[in-house]
Amino acid sequence: MPKSQSHKRAQRKAAGYGGKTETELKRSKKRLDAVTQSGKTATEVERSGNTKNLEKAAQRLKMRRSQRKVLQVPQLDMDKATQAMRNKKVKGTVKNMSGTKRRSV
Repeated sequence: MPKSQSHKRAQRKAAGYGGKTETELKRSKKRLDAVTQSGKTATEVERSGNTKNLEKAAQRLKMRRSQRKVLQVPQLDMDKATQAMRNKKVKGTVKNMSGTKRRSV
């Protein structure tokens, strides 16, 4: 299924100037949504709100060896995303789509 325009926009914003979107993970066919130019921040955007998909996104973040890991979700799903990160034992940040609220996990 193709990604929506709003999902692509969120990926480009998370990658920033010179960053990359849809980067491959080592030893896997999976792709991470965005990585900054320096590679220090990895961002995964998950808009569905489905617990299973949130856990998959957290697992993709866990596979990346960046200093900062960010799971970006709609504000209504921040509780679910926080729980998914805890279930997968991923340390990082959960933030809403606009970036006004964030939670450290």
